[in-house]
Amino acid sequence: MKVFKFGGASLASIERIQQVASIVRSFAGEKILIVISAMGKTTNELEKVVQHFYNGQKETALQLLQGIEAQHLQVARQLLHNPDNPVYAQLQQFYTEAEWTVGEQPVQSFDYYYDQLVSLGELLSTAIVSAYFNEAGLANAWMDVRDVFRTDDNYRDANIDWNVTQRNMTQKVVPLFNALDLVITQGFIGSTDENESVTLGREGSDYSAAVFANMLDAESQTIWKDVEGLKNADPKLFPNTVNIPEITYSEVIEMAYYGAQVIHPKTIKPLQNKQIPLYVKCFLNKDLPGTRISETADTAQLPPIIVLKQNQVLLSITSRDFGFITEKSISNIYAIFHRLKIQINLMQNAAISFSCCIDHNAEKIEALIKVLQDAFKISYNEGLSLLTVRHYNQPLLDHLLQGKQQLLEQKSRHTVQVVY
Repeated sequence: MKVFKFGGASLASIERIQQVASIVRSFAGEKILIVISAMGKTTNELEKVVQHFYNGQKETALQLLQGIEAQHLQVARQLLHNPDNPVYAQLQQFYTEAEWTVGEQPVQSFDYYYDQLVSLGELLSTAIVSAYFNEAGLANAWMDVRDVFRTDDNYRDANIDWNVTQRNMTQKVVPLFNALDLVITQGFIGSTDENESVTLGREGSDYSAAVFANMLDAESQTIWKDVEGLKNADPKLFPNTVNIPEITYSEVIEMAYYGAQVIHPKTIKPLQNKQIPLYVKCFLNKDLPGTRISETADTAQLPPIIVLKQNQVLLSITSRDFGFITEKSISNIYAIFHRLKIQINLMQNAAISFSCCIDHNAEKIEALIKVLQDAFKISYNEGLSLLTVRHYNQPLLDHLLQGKQQLLEQKSRHTVQVVY
């Protein structure tokens, strides 16, 4: 069995959805579980619905929701020949449930309503694609992943209950493949034991696919993207990028940790646990080799890997009484960062000061200063960038930093990080 994941970009037009069908058809006779994201920018549009609803702007939220409904109905009508296809009733049920939510008075948290409404995107896209596949001769079963993925109620970043989910997988997913080769389901979402929808964090569809691959003992997982494979840098930011034919799990985890928008950090672990290779392939040209990610990949010839995080802030936290920043002090500071959900991208401490680079979030920085200002003096620089280079060489580093004012640098044998 294989697991395929198709993201929003692969569903952004009628032609691309047809291309997805062509890719799946080329694997005729193989058992494939297909995880699908919301179409195009649907998630972003649904986020606007949530914001307006939670701010009391119900009419605007409903108008946006109706616009999303119209867009998906248009796609369905262009793809499907049968005007009486049962999928239209299914879509109407999804819309009605969302409209009921928007019609309520918000009495729970923003994150709760976010998950109830944003999960609509994956339900719509999978229902339409499943119906289209069946009309096109690609017989498949549509499955609501919320009946399989059991989670806690940590809305917007839910944690999967592996025992219950594995039991559901065995009882509800495996039997579908006795009659069919294809099963289509959603990424990104799950359900609590109270049947409340949850999401697994942005880019969580990759993770969803990895959970399926792990629990179904898949031979491989493939993420189909609009790029040739993994590159050594973001081509939008750096010229002359090169493709990476193969790379190890650990190297990809390092890239994700440093901020590369490649593979969701949680995706690798379920695959690594069972040594399931992960392929990143181009849905625009399925014959391109792409990138293979595995435990045994040859990384001897890896090029320098460049990651740039922009809109950074460098915080300096200095003790007011000139006392040392001890292990206890750092532990307390860390606890505060954890409580405020502030991720530290780079840190360094001296005798009486602690410096760290974080993403710029004015609200969180204000809260942090409020908590720390009695015991520490805090200063910070805004508008910075954090450059990370794995497998660096000095000429490349000199080139990348030419003309930059460097504020902080950390260097090891394999990795250099510079705040400028």
